[in-house]
Amino acid sequence: MSAKQILLIDDENRLARIVDVCLRRLGGWSVSIAGSGTEGLLHAETKRPDAILLDVMLPDTDGLHLLQQLRANPNTRSIPVILLTAKIDAVTPTQIQAFDIAGVIYKPFDPYKLADQVAEMLGWQI
Repeated sequence: MSAKQILLIDDENRLARIVDVCLRRLGGWSVSIAGSGTEGLLHAETKRPDAILLDVMLPDTDGLHLLQQLRANPNTRSIPVILLTAKIDAVTPTQIQAFDIAGVIYKPFDPYKLADQVAEMLGWQI
């Protein structure tokens, strides 16, 4: 069985490197990184990852707006999405349910627990 593919959409290079290392080493998953919403949307449409970690605040779009685009596209509609945010009130329970969000991880997070959090939210085994 091949490794699960995760797409990280986040413009913070340092954070992206940390997430990449944690998910590869501790989760055993393959990680692709997109630094903008436009790049992330294109990657999601063409590569169809097993899951997406999506920053709520991106330079070219709002993460929730990008999530709406993902959900409107038949090719990306069913990809599970976990939101990453530094704002506690960035996502409401109503939005979580409406957009079928798999979970929310708040920054700063514990890098050593990140893979476990992602696995739990997605129902994956490590």
